[in-house]
Amino acid sequence: MNTDSQRKDARRRFAEDALASRDLTIESASADASFRSYWRVTLADGSTHVVMDAPPEKENIAPWLDIGARLHGAGLHVPEVFAVDRAQGFILMEDLGSRAYLPELNDATADALYADALDALLRMQTNVDPARLPVFDEAFLTMELEIMPEWFLRRHLGHEIACEEWDVIELAFMRLIDAARKQPQVFMHRDFHSRNLMVAARDGALRNPGIIDFQGAVLGPIAYDLASLLRDCYIEWPAERVEHWLQGHRERLVRTGALDARADAATFRRWFDLTGLQRHIKVLGIFCRLCYRDGKTQYLADLPLVWRYVMSVARAYPDIAPLADLLERALGGRDLTQPREIAA
Repeated sequence: MNTDSQRKDARRRFAEDALASRDLTIESASADASFRSYWRVTLADGSTHVVMDAPPEKENIAPWLDIGARLHGAGLHVPEVFAVDRAQGFILMEDLGSRAYLPELNDATADALYADALDALLRMQTNVDPARLPVFDEAFLTMELEIMPEWFLRRHLGHEIACEEWDVIELAFMRLIDAARKQPQVFMHRDFHSRNLMVAARDGALRNPGIIDFQGAVLGPIAYDLASLLRDCYIEWPAERVEHWLQGHRERLVRTGALDARADAATFRRWFDLTGLQRHIKVLGIFCRLCYRDGKTQYLADLPLVWRYVMSVARAYPDIAPLADLLERALGGRDLTQPREIAA
């Protein structure tokens, strides 16, 4: 029996034991960019649950359980946990359904859905205890930024980085790190965007958003999750609409005391821009790494939007604009969505 079959059998036994039923079906619900996978379990009465399958040699479920408990304790809608097998890496949880924000968002629905998401974000930033979380410090920020030169410039574009180009890259990275560290540091989801937010109900009533994929949470800059949400790598909104949502959230942070009123609109906008730029530079590298290392080529289709974010923000700040020039030279006339073939 191969490993996949053994894992499938173990997953079924866990679900059967946890639900005290043999009369159930298990089908793939989703997978993410890690080694975790999610399986929808349907009982004879039509009720459903989800099993997270996180092979313990590749994934640790402890952070997911810890962060989920913190979010639940703050009144946020995360999947309720019904059973856990830490040794095998299985969790039986509430099924939040299949309605991610991304396909539900349009001009007519965006204000209401984002109002719910921004309410949840404010609660996370003000009510969730960040004690003992990893710190999104200079070393963490640098590690993320350095994914881009290796996987985007070298591997995807075939661009060998000259010494003087490293100077440009490192100076820009210093500016981004400095902007992140100057901000108030709060609970930070790290992937708060339309694919990790669900249109979800509980007890017959909508409780949006259902929040998933929170296990990477850290103590980090207050503008990061806001940039992840409003400059989402998978959907784009007009600048005027983003500015309205952005400044509305800033005003609410000031009213709660999470943000000093001296952090005016221009200061907060700079934090938002540069923290978002740090994220999008990282994502250029992450999407390419997912393609070339992990065989997940579909992520290249999302590179053009991330590229537009990087170029527009970098060009808006004179001390970072040289990085935009470097990236544009490296791109040349290549199609970002096409993988680069490497000669044998």
